[in-house]
Amino acid sequence: MARYIFITGGVVSSLGKGLMAASLAALLQARGYKVRIRKFDPYLNVDPGTMSPYQHGEVYVTDDGAETDLDLGHYERFTGVSAHQGDNITSGRIYRDIIAKERRGDYLGATVQVIPHVTDAIKEFAQADTEDLDFVLCEIGGTVGDIEGLPFIEALRQLRNELGRDETCFVHVTLVPYIAAAGELKTKPTQHSVRELTGLGIQPDILLCRCEKPLPESERSKIALFCNVRKEAVIPALDASSIYAVPLQYHGEGLDAEVLRHFRMEAPGPNLSRWVDIVDRYENPEGEVTIGVVGKYVGLPDAYKSLNEALTHGGMANRVKVNVRWLDAELFEEDDSIIAAQLEPMHGILVPGGFGERGTEGKIASVRFAREREVPFLGICLGMQMACVEAARNSAGIAGASSTEFGATKEPVVGIITEWMSAEGLQQRSAGGDLGGTMRLGAYEAELSGNSRVASIYGSRKISERHRHRYEVNVAYREALEKGGLVFSGMSPDGLLPEIVERADHPWFVGVQFHPELKSKPFDPHPLFSGFIGAALRQARLV
Repeated sequence: MARYIFITGGVVSSLGKGLMAASLAALLQARGYKVRIRKFDPYLNVDPGTMSPYQHGEVYVTDDGAETDLDLGHYERFTGVSAHQGDNITSGRIYRDIIAKERRGDYLGATVQVIPHVTDAIKEFAQADTEDLDFVLCEIGGTVGDIEGLPFIEALRQLRNELGRDETCFVHVTLVPYIAAAGELKTKPTQHSVRELTGLGIQPDILLCRCEKPLPESERSKIALFCNVRKEAVIPALDASSIYAVPLQYHGEGLDAEVLRHFRMEAPGPNLSRWVDIVDRYENPEGEVTIGVVGKYVGLPDAYKSLNEALTHGGMANRVKVNVRWLDAELFEEDDSIIAAQLEPMHGILVPGGFGERGTEGKIASVRFAREREVPFLGICLGMQMACVEAARNSAGIAGASSTEFGATKEPVVGIITEWMSAEGLQQRSAGGDLGGTMRLGAYEAELSGNSRVASIYGSRKISERHRHRYEVNVAYREALEKGGLVFSGMSPDGLLPEIVERADHPWFVGVQFHPELKSKPFDPHPLFSGFIGAALRQARLV
């Protein structure tokens, strides 16, 4: 029978609940337990797929095509357990499904209410597909006291009553701020947060206290006294040297041991050699490279969360530090001198995904710089599409090459895809249809050319990668682009959709239609990022 760990947050947002859940799951996994992590998001969007990256950060895509919260990326990177559609639920999805049932008459004339119908749906989600699991960790988005989060808190209160204290554990992540003027850590915000949670019917069992200074024993005892928990259940959580040092830090503070004590479980000590090696590779690099990421959402690093982590993983694979320079693509549209000034110091250039026309000419200019100066280049999704447009314009003589995403064009090197085959069969879309959930989403296979660079990188002729896009490179331009030196080295199994392009006349130039960053892990770096950083390291040694 699975045991449930419910993770809530108080005082302020951005305390790191997702990272805490991922770290705790990794520690329990290191003790031999099978774990799964789920995220409850109280907002009314059905999923984050239509939300601006500036609103919500990146959209994390699972193998089965779910557009989910970025915290699921933490979960996968720390545990290696593939997330799926059933691991992220929103208020919007719950209300949509309930209203659909009401319209069909499924409730047989009953009044549909938050209690029991919404809370029952939340409980059903939490307990679905938990066979053969030892622990299910459920993170509640937002902060205790948020009005939209109340149905979730109530549902968890009911679950504790139904399952019993021995099968459920509440971990509350809170803030113990340091007031510089007083020279003290203040426990009152934590006390108020716990009081708020208790007023909703939930007494936390463990408190994870985020603080920037060591938590004195006296303050730890004070928190335990006023918050009605054991002193040992007050776990300090100081800032770590990197997110990958957090599992070791939390283990050192006794978090996993306290969770097992709560459940009256005994287990061998965790095997943390994997995390020791990861931290060693991160903290003791043998060189460094600088990568320029030319994007359009560079004002918010969370918009490229998985990308940033995948670059770090590539650095770990090569035992080098990766310095990422976030470069606004729009600036490259103003003056050619800016391009050279910004990109000449880079050992590698990466153009990531995105939507819309803004900044695309700057991305195309960055691709041209990488091609002409022979700087290692990796284009992802829109980045690959812009590499194809650049090749069409400057190598194949197609001056008007563009994408229909940016408006009508006589040379649609990139166009909207209206039909494709998936595991569920033929998928069809229209240009004027809904935006949410209508892209080519999830894992799709690709077949690689035997003599290609990417086949060597992957060590395989067949791969599976995750997609999230509505537009595709037009295969009708393949011959013209290949004559210009841009080779189509990866295609969909039916040969209709270009998946990878590369240049044989370049030290390292690869564009991919999918998002390889979504499958990279610190203990299993994605081969494309390992290869890209390796090429950047060779470039660094040349300059």
